[in-house]
Amino acid sequence: MNRKLIRPSLTDYKEQRSKEAAKKKQHPSYDTHAENYYYLKQMNKKTHMALVLVEGETVEGYIEWYDKNCIKLNRNQKPNLLLYKRSIKYMYKLEDIKTESKPTKKKK
Repeated sequence: MNRKLIRPSLTDYKEQRSKEAAKKKQHPSYDTHAENYYYLKQMNKKTHMALVLVEGETVEGYIEWYDKNCIKLNRNQKPNLLLYKRSIKYMYKLEDIKTESKPTKKKK
């Protein structure tokens, strides 16, 4: 008995591989855009912010604009600053600190 070897054609193999690749889920993006949302929110409200730098110095003002690497900080009665994001340790709203520090009256 003679057996004949049947090979699938190369086009059939390519079609099968492309279908398998289409079925696979794509990895989720690691960019959540939360940073952009936060900056835009603070820019629109002109929230008074405090930025603590890596060296320990604190600068205050409101964010005028930002990009991938920098933040422009407007300050009252002082020159505006262009800060690299990598030089900022953390930032916070000054309004939150003021409202938390108010003493509350106790009822007798």
